Amino acid sequence: MSKTHEIKVTARDVQGKGASRRLRHAGVIPAVVYGGEAAPININLDHNQIWLAQQNEWFYSSILDLNLDGQVTKVLLRDMQRHPFKQLIIHLDFLRVNENEALTANVPLHFVNEDTSPAGKAADVVVTHELKEVTVSCLPKDLPESIDVDLGELKAGDVIYLSDIKLPKGVEIPALAQGKDHDDAIVTAKHGKEDAADEAPAAE
Repeated sequence: MSKTHEIKVTARDVQGKGASRRLRHAGVIPAVVYGGEAAPININLDHNQIWLAQQNEWFYSSILDLNLDGQVTKVLLRDMQRHPFKQLIIHLDFLRVNENEALTANVPLHFVNEDTSPAGKAADVVVTHELKEVTVSCLPKDLPESIDVDLGELKAGDVIYLSDIKLPKGVEIPALAQGKDHDDAIVTAKHGKEDAADEAPAAE
């Protein structure tokens, strides 16, 4: 189960590019909350707090509790706009979450025990992580912050697919319902010589 993380916000009454620019100069991020039956609302967030939060995986894949004057709204981050070269977050979009309805979210994959696996200990084997995250479907209460993929038994020549992931209770991977063609590889272990042979025709 995913933890929830509370973030205090304030209401934003003034809109427009000029107002948003003044907010950012004051260390405030303009944002919008939408989805569900309620109308979208405009809010402000503290830039320093969000800048620290966005350095953690949970900020992108966990249920967030937006606290507006004591009223909590459960949301998922849906979009973040950053300045092209400054360490500045320009705008955020949040989607309301219904605790009784399944949601779809991207969850990070954590690859564990690779160093102690036969493939990881072999000097001539290259282990490639083909995917860093997976799209899952579940109720909000079941949303994991991350999913571990155990590579302890990985050997040269092995391929681990989406269908090999041990999912937490209540969590599904929608892509697998679309057939074998959507059962993507997430980890491959190949001998270095095999990689060189695969690349040789392209080089020619």
